[in-house]
Amino acid sequence: MPRLVMKFGGTSVANLDRIRRVAKRVGVEVAKGYEVIVVVSAMSGKTNELVGWVNETSPLFDAREYDAVVSSGENVTAGLLALILQENGVDARSWQGWQVPVKTSSAHSTARILDIPTANFDAKFAEGMKVAVVAGFQGVSAEGRITTLGRGGSDTTAVAFAAAHQAERCDIYTDVDGVYTTDPRITSKARKLDRIAFEEMLELASLGAKVLQTRSVELAMRYKVRLRVLSSFEDMGDDAGTLVCAEEDIMESNVVAGVAFVRDEAKMTLISVADRPGVSAAIFGPLAEAGVNVDMIVQNIAEDGRTDMTFSLPVDQVARAEKAVREAMAREEINFHDLIADTDVSKVSVVGIGMRSHAGVAARMFGALSAEGINIKVITTSEIKISVLIDRKYMELAVQALHDVFGLEKA
Repeated sequence: MPRLVMKFGGTSVANLDRIRRVAKRVGVEVAKGYEVIVVVSAMSGKTNELVGWVNETSPLFDAREYDAVVSSGENVTAGLLALILQENGVDARSWQGWQVPVKTSSAHSTARILDIPTANFDAKFAEGMKVAVVAGFQGVSAEGRITTLGRGGSDTTAVAFAAAHQAERCDIYTDVDGVYTTDPRITSKARKLDRIAFEEMLELASLGAKVLQTRSVELAMRYKVRLRVLSSFEDMGDDAGTLVCAEEDIMESNVVAGVAFVRDEAKMTLISVADRPGVSAAIFGPLAEAGVNVDMIVQNIAEDGRTDMTFSLPVDQVARAEKAVREAMAREEINFHDLIADTDVSKVSVVGIGMRSHAGVAARMFGALSAEGINIKVITTSEIKISVLIDRKYMELAVQALHDVFGLEKA
């Protein structure tokens, strides 16, 4: 029998009524003849509550016990859904990560999935089990300790199960009915996409789109797992939602698929850095060790043996970044005349696989921003994206202007 993976996020299982609604959706797929693997998150807000308890109990907590505590939310959801399915006459069992087992690395709270053996599920499905309800976000290390995959890890769990079991599809149920050309809260012209390529979705996810977790899209692209993003709160047909698939499964793409944004960015510039071999490593090494997520990097042309180095980062990491580079300067690893941080910028990006074969995308993008009087502070490009840093007060205007200039409201 074909297998289907269904993943339900925290808002989809926020209370018993919603879990009952999930059970009905699962029952529909069982009736179609699927062996179903359901991956569930903790009830909405529960993980934050558990994390708060850990921090209150032990600010310098043992990471192994942190994972033991915060993974418990998914166990509750999995057990409740299995019980409701049984009450509905569906042979279902709940599975925690260690029971599957979901084998992971030993990096507690940021573990990576190494392997998901299928033997246990194969045997249970052969015995008549119809639904396996899996606690997402968790696994087990080689040492036998519970591990967690980091925030959004249930998406990654679902895709990994779909890859391991060669599932026909992986359906991700959330509180939106698909992937949009941009955030509908920014512009009412935002349009739901019927299909989007893995590469486009990966770029949009990494650039601020919140629909799918980046690691899950990376995994889906690597193993060619067809993803479908659906709403838990609307009754929809088999062709509903947005299918995330290989580029060759899309007849023809628009030049630009979507506009993404990150509202709370910062721009940091080191003024008059010595221009010598190894200076970039001397700057970005300490930043990496401090856990600073550097994104866009621009180096000015050196004239007198010195140069300016500019990079973007999340605004809440500015203090950490300043401390790291000043400590590196004190150790005489780097030398600069001044450090300037602009904490009032946003990043706006256009993404599309059609950019590979169409010229003039940058010109249209920059022209649209210029027409609105929006100054560009930093530009970076790749084969299928162009990103700019702009003043935060112009972010929504920029998104609307770019959505219009590329005609994204049109199918």
